[in-house]
Amino acid sequence: MAPDRRFCEDAAVDAKGLQEIPLFADLSRKELEQVARWADEVDVPSGYHLLDQGRFPHEFFVIEEGTVSVTKDGQHLTDLGPGDFFGEIAIVEHERRTASVVATTPVTAIVMLARDFELMEREIPEVAERVREAIRERMRR
Repeated sequence: MAPDRRFCEDAAVDAKGLQEIPLFADLSRKELEQVARWADEVDVPSGYHLLDQGRFPHEFFVIEEGTVSVTKDGQHLTDLGPGDFFGEIAIVEHERRTASVVATTPVTAIVMLARDFELMEREIPEVAERVREAIRERMRR
């Protein structure tokens, strides 16, 4: 589900700021600018449900600030923080969400709609490979 605009604020993404995020660190200036056009930046409060297990995928998130808790079937899997990303599995696998993600602190994140994530996969294959590697690692857990 898309972040509820009553509880979060969104803004344009700064391409230069993307260089600080490991997923995008090695991209060219042109590629960073393209990613920035595909994405928005959102601020959500602690306790906000960013993803709900079983729902259809609509977004991919990269945490800039704050932390989130990831659960599956009510069991805590992990906590994620700055530089971590989530929401990719359901988009790449064309499945429903495999886990729920809730902000445990106020969170600033980059959010990309599924269609833009799929464009990024096609047009910037090195990012797509990093995402696929993360999916393989998460599926092993």
